Amino acid sequence: MDIEQRLRELRITLPEVSGPLGNYVHARRAGNLLYLSGKGPQGADGGMPKGKLGAGMSVEEGYRHARQTGLVLIAAIKQALDGDLDRVEGIVKVLGMVNAAPDFEDHPKVVNGCSDLFVEVFGERGRHARSAVGMSSLPGGIPVEIEVIVAVR
Repeated sequence: MDIEQRLRELRITLPEVSGPLGNYVHARRAGNLLYLSGKGPQGADGGMPKGKLGAGMSVEEGYRHARQTGLVLIAAIKQALDGDLDRVEGIVKVLGMVNAAPDFEDHPKVVNGCSDLFVEVFGERGRHARSAVGMSSLPGGIPVEIEVIVAVR
């Protein structure tokens, strides 16, 4: 599967990956595994949205933010693989962290935004193991942060 062609078919434009906000890297390869640092959603203006699920933000909004985070992750994967997304053998593991009110229970529905995107873009190679957990806060007040492990060649 030509992933760039698939992105065009889906009318997806990947965002620019901004520099790290500290002394770390976006991705680190160990053998055939690529470990990505946690990423959050990026608005059209490059800013990061703020909000807490179950306290003013709907599951649908959270889903959209998780999907946007998935786009940032795909862009970071592309950058780490020198622009060649066809080197992705599979998405291995996703950890989705949701900024949530204490009584919020729909974390998986939010993280589905990223999971669904990975399957749309990578097909069966996009299916993965996953955890979706709630956090009392996330950096900068973002609604979701997601990290990924990817098998690559």
